[in-house]
Parts: sequence; structure tokens; C-alpha cells
Amino acid sequence: MMDISKMRNIGISAHIDSGKTTLTERILYYCDKIHMIHEVKGKDGHGATMDYMELERERGITITSASTNVTWKEHTINIIDTPGHVDFTIEVERSLRVLDGAILVLCSVGGVQSQSITVDRQLRRYNVPFVAFINKLDRTGANPYKVKEQIRDKLGHNAVLVQIPIGLEDKFQGLVDLIQMKALYFEGPNGEEVVEREIPAELRAEAEKRREELIDAASLFSDELAEAFLEGAETESQIYAAIRKGVLTRKLIPVFMGSAYKNKGVQPLLDGVIHYLPNPSEVKNTALDLNDGEKEVELKADPKEPLVALAFKLEEGQYGQLTYIRIYQGMLRKGDELYNPRLRRKFKVGRLIRMHAHEMEDITDAVCGDIVALFGIDCASGDTFCSPGINYSMTSMYIPAPVISLAVFPKDKASADQMAKALGRFTKEDPTFRTYVDPESNQTIIQGMGELHLDVYIERMKREYRAEVETGMPQVAYRETITQRADFDYTHKKQTGGAGQFGRVAGYMEPCEEKEYEFVNMIKGGVIPNEFIPSCDKGFQAARMKGTLIGFPVVNIRCVINDGSTHPVDSSDIAFQQAAIGAFRQAYEKAKPVILEPIMKVTVEGPSEFQGNIFGSLNQRRGIIVSSTEDNNFCRIEAEVPLSEMFGYSTVLRSLTQGKAEFSMEFLKYGRVPNTIAEELKKAYQEKRRKEQK
Repeated sequence: MMDISKMRNIGISAHIDSGKTTLTERILYYCDKIHMIHEVKGKDGHGATMDYMELERERGITITSASTNVTWKEHTINIIDTPGHVDFTIEVERSLRVLDGAILVLCSVGGVQSQSITVDRQLRRYNVPFVAFINKLDRTGANPYKVKEQIRDKLGHNAVLVQIPIGLEDKFQGLVDLIQMKALYFEGPNGEEVVEREIPAELRAEAEKRREELIDAASLFSDELAEAFLEGAETESQIYAAIRKGVLTRKLIPVFMGSAYKNKGVQPLLDGVIHYLPNPSEVKNTALDLNDGEKEVELKADPKEPLVALAFKLEEGQYGQLTYIRIYQGMLRKGDELYNPRLRRKFKVGRLIRMHAHEMEDITDAVCGDIVALFGIDCASGDTFCSPGINYSMTSMYIPAPVISLAVFPKDKASADQMAKALGRFTKEDPTFRTYVDPESNQTIIQGMGELHLDVYIERMKREYRAEVETGMPQVAYRETITQRADFDYTHKKQTGGAGQFGRVAGYMEPCEEKEYEFVNMIKGGVIPNEFIPSCDKGFQAARMKGTLIGFPVVNIRCVINDGSTHPVDSSDIAFQQAAIGAFRQAYEKAKPVILEPIMKVTVEGPSEFQGNIFGSLNQRRGIIVSSTEDNNFCRIEAEVPLSEMFGYSTVLRSLTQGKAEFSMEFLKYGRVPNTIAEELKKAYQEKRRKEQK
């Protein structure tokens, strides 16, 4: 049996290009998982181990989170390398949902960047303890002290240094460990040997000062350390224990540093993971007992308890569907029978696998805390599996709504079949990627988190499924809403010989800020019988899906019914649905409807010399500048810009800044479309309707 206290589940997450994948590559090498280091944009044509998709290697970015398992000093560490691009946020979300701890990687030049803030928000959402690693100390302009202050100011964490650098930029040689008070140098062809020496004389005073700051911060979590420190008799184990206590409560963030690319500082970081990050038994996880009115039950990291596991990621491999699961309680053996509460069915565990990027290793059993994969099981992302006899469900993860759509057309019949297969697989694997057929135009529409997100899926259709597809114009997910209250009183009558249809619905609709849609029943005295009330709700919901301005769903609306009438013979479910649809349309015109568009939070980062150009480009796109900060010839601009204006912005930004700036954007809110643009949208919609009617 594996000792659970010697297990760690960690994720490596950060802003784009902070060096997450390079760091993971070094960890694999030092833990003897691989025997040769490959670079992300490798000249050997191999690419990093964790970026195993052809597309990831070509673009030099991480697209899917890959998991692996290593051993360091008799501890088992499950690692998930996650993407940095905001378009692939769901990959980070679902990884953090199942991890106990994380390493937040920051660039020593860029510091806390826009995506670092998003990642920090996700760590907060799932209450994940983490340590920070300041990477790229060998780069020109590296300043780890500034980055540490940014962790305090921008992210609001109590960050303390546990190391200081010996030299910076091209003079970066090693690190001073402030707990052991030793200088560490990394020797050998790939920095395998960690050599301890005395601290250089010129750094002695700085190290003493920083150590005092560290113990000062750590002693808040341990009275024993505080007393020992006053007597000058503190021990290393007391300091480790105090920092660990602070990390587990997320009230202290130890800051490590190094240069993954230059093979310096990775081994002490691995020691830090073992010293400070929690093992599975130290993290509180809960499930809902479906047999007991969804009462919260705390799960125990005990192999003897009944099994509870969460399927957090699906992947279609060449041998069928691979389901990644995290075991929270109990033990799983090959051949066990499990129960899926959502589908209400049992299944047998055929193959149990431990993953290393895309390579598999068959295993016979796994215990709580393990991250493993199962083969050929029919389930969805976010399903809970448990031992037969219990009926638990774990809370699912946060899934952001897609903001951009694109029409896709297959070129021929063979491509159409392949495209259908690909879309079926992608929607199952990625909850933020959705697809539907537009009933009016009969086009297949795909939706996602951004241009890069959809680009990658279209490219994967062509490569993995050989589906030749063309794409239409990107489409923005507009919405419609009303600005004032309007009454309705509508009677639906239909006589066609035999049973007719009759239903009358009266009431009003009004704006409702808090909810997307609310139905209120204020019928008194049974003028509409109770069995037809849900029919009215159904009718309003059906009418709401397509506004009359530009054919997009209507949001932030409350429909109230307070009167109506029925016919003893002709009233039916369908009659009241039709009456509600008619009533909705009657009042909608009077309620002064307007069009809403998605507004994105856009963060642009680049050299200060191009600040004027960036401002100009955002203003041209109807952007509102929210803030702009300058830091050592580097500027960061935050703006709110309508999504419809952001298509093709990456190309424009590159040409304006000689390719030196980058931007990221995420959905912020819905905002009102200016009248001139609203008129153009309405005209285009009317034109489209006319063509379809012909």
C-alpha cells in the first residue's frame, strides 16, 4: 500500500510563455522520468514531452493539459501541465478542480501578468494552496524582488522569499537557501548535481536580512518558532513546519526562483513541493449525498472507505475514450464494479492506466489521491463514480459560457461524416466548445472561447479526421433585452373542424437585472387551471430564444401572468404555449427592445514606446481604456472592448508593435450596442430573412 502522506497532486499554471512546460520538462528529467531534455520550440524536431500534440509543437504553446507521475525523494508527485492561453481556460479550471496544490510560475521580467491574475482567481475559487516560482532569472531585466512585491500588491498574497539569487541576468550562477543558509550551485551537463557551498561574502548581509523577514512571517503560524527565534535557537524543521502551516491555510506564499531553461533552481523547488504542499489527506473535499436531500458529506482520504472519484477530463484516443479520474476516497482495483449516479448505471473497470503525457502504463490498483485513467467508459466530463451502495455526487467545475461562433461547411459528403464525428468528440471533451445547427439557415455553428480556440479545433478536424471544411464569418453572441414594462393580453383561437385551440393569457413583462429569465405566476381564482401554467412558461421560454430585432435570445426579462381565460373543450397544453408566444411578441415591441453585445476585458502588454499606437488601436475599436501602468519600459493597458471589434486584432497589434506586444481577452459583461450599429444589424437581419423567405 502506498503511504498517502508521501503523495502530492500539483498543477503548474501561469501566464503564456512564463516557462511552465520547460519547467515540467526539467522536473521529468531530474526525477528520471525522461533521459534527455527537449525544448518547447525544439530544434531537434521533438518538442517538449508534455506538448505531445503536433499542433502544440508547431505553435510552441500548450493546448491540452497533460498529466504525468514522478517520484522525488520517495514521494510520488502527480503533475498536470496546463495551458496559459485564456482561450483554453477550461483546461486550467478542470485541472485545478482535482489538484491539491499548485506551482504558480512567474516570469522575472514580465512579473504578474494578465493571465497570472486569472490563474490566481481560479486558485482562489478552488481554495488551492500554492508556492510561487520566479523563472527566467537569466533574462535581461530580471528582477525577482520586484515580482515578489507584485505578488503582494497585485494578487494580495503574503509572499516571502525562501531563496535569493547569486547574480542576475547573464551573471546568474545559483541561489542562496535562506532556511539552510547555504549557497546552492547547479553543476554537471544539465545541472543534475546540486552543490552546497558557503554564502559569498558580499551576499551575507542581504541573506541575513531576508532570512529574518522569512522567519518573522513564518513565526505567525508557530509559537514554538517565535520563542525559539527570540532565543536564537530556531531549527530548520521548525521553520519548515511553520511555513507549511501558512501555505496550507493560503496565508503565506513561499517564493522560489531559478531558470528552468538554464537548469538552475528546479531541485530545491521539488523539495519545496514536498515540504510545503498538502498531501491528499490534508485537503477537505466534500460530496453531496443524493439519497439524503443533497446533504454535504466530507470525504476521507482513507483506502478502506467506499470509493468516490471524479471524472474531470475525457480524451478520445485511438483505442476509444480515455477518462481521467481523481480518486478522493477509497481504493480502485482492476475489475471493480462502479456506479455512475448521473446515468444511474453500473459499469466494470476494464483497464486502469497511469498516464505519462500520452504514454500509458497499465496498473492493477490505485488509492485515494491518485490521478489515473480508465478506458472505454461511457460518461461525461464532471461525472462522479462511486462504489455501489452509495449515491454521492461531487460539485462540478465552473464552466464559462462561449462568446464567439463560426459557421463551418464540409466540402463533400465524406468530409460531412468526418466533421460530425469530430464535433461529437470535441464537444464531449471540452465543455466550453459547443455546436448546433441553426434552424433557419441550416448551417452548422461552432462556439468557443476565442479565435485561437476555434482555430485549433478546425485545424484538428483537418488533421485528425481529414475533414475538409470551410468557415464562414465569425459571429458574435449578441443578446436582446427590454428597457421598460409592457402589458400583454393575447387570445389564441384556432378552429379547423373537430377540436379547436383556445387560450387567453394576460399580464406584463418587465426588465429583470438579476436573472436571465424569470416567470411569475400571479393567477388568482383559477382563471387558468394549474395544469396550463407550465405551458405558459414553456411558451415564453420558446419565444425568448429568438428576439424580433436580430433573432438572438432575449435576456434579463421577467414575464408575469395575472389573468386569462379557458375554454372547457378547446383549451390544451399546446394552445396555452401558442397564446404565451403570441403574448410575448405582442408586448415585446412595446417594451422598447435593445441589442446587447459581449464586452471583453482586453489586456495588452508590450514595450512603452508603442503605448500611443496601442491606445489608438483600442480607441478605433470602440474600446474604453480602464487602466494603464508602466514598469521599466514595459506597459500594460487594460480596456473594455466589444467582441465584434476584436476580430483579427492579433495581426493588427503585431504590425503596430513589430511583433513585440501580446494581448489576452476574456468575457466581462454584456453592454448596449450604439444606435448606428444596432440599425445596421437590424437591416442585415431583415435582408437575411427576405432571402430565406424567397
